[in-house]
Amino acid sequence: MIDINYSLFIQIANFLLLILILNYLLYRPILRIIEKRESYLRSSEDEIRNIQETVDRKAAEYEDSLRIAKKQALEQKNEITRVGAEDGKAIIDAVRNELPGIMEEFQKNINSEVDKARHILQTQSKAISLEIAEKVLGRSIQ
Repeated sequence: MIDINYSLFIQIANFLLLILILNYLLYRPILRIIEKRESYLRSSEDEIRNIQETVDRKAAEYEDSLRIAKKQALEQKNEITRVGAEDGKAIIDAVRNELPGIMEEFQKNINSEVDKARHILQTQSKAISLEIAEKVLGRSIQ
């Protein structure tokens, strides 16, 4: 019985020694590798989360700047349109103000030309009347 107990004791001791050796040589290194891997994955997830937050913040900033730029462009367009309309109205008003003077000058020129034409026609009509009368009478009138 002592031999069986002693043999069992040695087997148990060998088993425990094997567990200690395996724990030291196999399980602990594997557990350290798994722990390092989990730590690496956690840090990678944190880095990904930080990068995603940065991307979201930059996208929001971009959207804000784009919205502001569109608003400014619309304001500039409206200002340019308003200034163009005012300038156009000023030009039209200036032309309307000049138009009576231009029409008056044109009417003076027409009247002057009509007077010149009447004077020429009167002068020529007297000469032509004399010629016709001389031809009809067959003699000189003077």
